[in-house]
Amino acid sequence: MNRLLQGDVGSGKTAVAALGMQMVIQDGAQAALMAPTSILAEQHARTLAKLLAEPANGQGAFLKPGELALLTGDTKKKERVELLAGLESGKVKLLIGTHALIEDPVKFHNLQMVVVDEQHRFGVEQRAALRQKGSNPHLLVMTATPIPRSLQLTVFGDLDVSIMDEMPLGRKPISTMILMPGLRERAYQLVESQVRAGHQAFIIYPLVEQGENEEAKAAVEEQQRLQLEVFPHLRVGLVHGRLKPAEKDATMLAFRNREYDILVSTSVVEVGVDIPNATVMIVEGADRFGLAQLHQFRGRVGRGAEQSFCVLIPTVDDAVQNQRLQVLTQTNDGFVLAEKDLEQRGPGDFLGTRQAGFMELHMANLADVRMIAKARSIAEKLMETDPALESKDNRLLKLAMEEFWPAMQKKGDLS
Repeated sequence: MNRLLQGDVGSGKTAVAALGMQMVIQDGAQAALMAPTSILAEQHARTLAKLLAEPANGQGAFLKPGELALLTGDTKKKERVELLAGLESGKVKLLIGTHALIEDPVKFHNLQMVVVDEQHRFGVEQRAALRQKGSNPHLLVMTATPIPRSLQLTVFGDLDVSIMDEMPLGRKPISTMILMPGLRERAYQLVESQVRAGHQAFIIYPLVEQGENEEAKAAVEEQQRLQLEVFPHLRVGLVHGRLKPAEKDATMLAFRNREYDILVSTSVVEVGVDIPNATVMIVEGADRFGLAQLHQFRGRVGRGAEQSFCVLIPTVDDAVQNQRLQVLTQTNDGFVLAEKDLEQRGPGDFLGTRQAGFMELHMANLADVRMIAKARSIAEKLMETDPALESKDNRLLKLAMEEFWPAMQKKGDLS
């Protein structure tokens, strides 16, 4: 298996990964799951322990104590030594962790399945390094960022794609509205009423600190203002990308444990953390984010059974500029939004990172899915018959490839 699984936040990707890993472990092999942050790795460890290491339906647990392990940068030295020994002997069946999984001391007995969560946060080389810990293990990469069909066929053309386009039963669609800056008080009233009802709220800002001549509000100053002037009787936390990973994790953990009523944040909360008690997401400077990213923010709430709300507050009262945001009020379907986002922003910005060599392919029209599918089909046939492009017929193609991607020759995730 060499597969990309995409589905909205909370659609059940981890449950699918758990079933795959269970099959592999059942046949005597090991599995590993890599997540981009410690807090996300811990979240996966708790979920997978519940699914695989606790008795269910009158039967004993699938995994025995010690067979599921968590490895992050915070793992204590003594614990790490035991864990690494258990991994090498085969006693540890399922290892969950951050990029600590790809470091040299980590040796598996028989790694046959690798799961990479929020795959866009890892480089091709990091994914390849984890796969090399086993002998060509199955690879499942998962993402909650909906990827348009044309990019599935190009940027992720080496992977088969599975899509989860339904949500678990009982989830209520998130109510999304756009509020002009002058009506911000209404959003604060919504936060107030939801906190009174026992829930929590996120407030997102596009910047960490206020720059000169900057219209957009910034998280650090706004957290102080909100705490002192707007919500003096509530507890307002702050998290942003300039904090050390341990500080970020500690704040997110405190928020999950309800030590804060409101969490002020930059875009660092876009991925992963599960706070089922949060029911309000306010995004300040919403016009500064792409639709797919706004959809990710929105996915941080609505994870429990309660009705949740997302309020988008643009920087300025500009009807043309804010027209783009209207589509978020009309659909909760991440795939519809992904296609719109690609139309509006282009592939380089959509992916967040400029994919190596991808933007130089000016001849491809990314709206022409039929042509891209045809090109991919021809490329697949070529890979079957002459993967190294050694035949005389393919000599010119090989020269063109080497000229176009000289730096890519030694890299890449071969599968």
